[in-house]
Amino acid sequence: MISLGIGLIGTGYMGKCHALAWNAVAAVFGDIPRPRLAVLAEASQELAERKAQELGFARATGDWRSLVADPDVDVVSITTPNAFHPEMAIAALEAGKHVWCEKPMATRLPDAERMLAAARASGKVAALGYNYIQNPIVRLIRRLIDEDRIGTVNHVRIEMDEDFMADPDAFFYWKSEASSGHGALDDFGVHALSLIWTLFGGVRRICGHMAKPYADRPVKDGGRRAVETYDIATTLIELDNGASGVIALNRSAWGRKGRIFVQLFGSKGTIVYDQERMNEVQLYTADGAGDTQGFRTILTSPQHPPYDKFIPAPGHGLGFNDLKIVECRELIRRINGEAAHLIEFEDGIRIERTVDAIARSAHSGAWMDVAADEGRQTA
Repeated sequence: MISLGIGLIGTGYMGKCHALAWNAVAAVFGDIPRPRLAVLAEASQELAERKAQELGFARATGDWRSLVADPDVDVVSITTPNAFHPEMAIAALEAGKHVWCEKPMATRLPDAERMLAAARASGKVAALGYNYIQNPIVRLIRRLIDEDRIGTVNHVRIEMDEDFMADPDAFFYWKSEASSGHGALDDFGVHALSLIWTLFGGVRRICGHMAKPYADRPVKDGGRRAVETYDIATTLIELDNGASGVIALNRSAWGRKGRIFVQLFGSKGTIVYDQERMNEVQLYTADGAGDTQGFRTILTSPQHPPYDKFIPAPGHGLGFNDLKIVECRELIRRINGEAAHLIEFEDGIRIERTVDAIARSAHSGAWMDVAADEGRQTA
């Protein structure tokens, strides 16, 4: 097994998260050569050099294209704003690099389709940054479902809420621009869909609605600018397996910080999970004496891999960045030709097609058949 050369494009929130993962993955898992942090790219040479020094990269560049072409780079981490993903991912794949691209794939379905075509033509691994599915608790939930602990799942509800856009007087910024995508739907909704994909497979039919809580926002040089994206989205869904469901998304929900609230209702019980309490899950099973039935709390422990790679004691808990380290190890496993717990472009395109169908449904008011969109190219 060879040491991989890493190129990182972008050092914001998720860029730092990727850098921490590349720095830590060998130490945490102990079964791979330490990745070589080869090149870091940022918007300017000065910023790139400062971040390379902070994050441990050997070289810095203000031109991401030179990073993609660099022979020392085997894997390109793409952590830039969403609109830049297609051009960068396609260029990296065409240059023969593996790609680890943050979600969503793109802001428009045709661009995501082009990314998939490039991945197929390259033969390289092209993975998406859906780190919530890496939580040991989510893996446990999948096992509980597979073991029939709650019977046949007949209804799914997933809510995702944060309040970083709750203040109506907060300045307009790029997430309110149409070029960033639909809004909460592809900013948040893709995470909900990644959980559905991991636990159940895809979505068959949808009926969506999107809303703008604030019509405009102030700009720093005075005046106000119309908000072009939708900070609230709600969708009725029918899963591939026939179960019904609801996805509710809100980027302007005061008091919610990182909430992904999952309820899975089955014929023999219920599972409840809240990402703000990411190291525990609630399980109810309809067995035993009726007077003692109730939800029980399960805390993460070394019995829930790969928790054991981080901490030897139960109940101490993992964090957001730890999930990215797990995802990094899965990516390396896949690059080495092993089976991996990832959402690659081949699966991620189903999420993108579902998002596109929801957005069209929201504008038309009609139910949409997601499966019918498999080969569809939208304008």
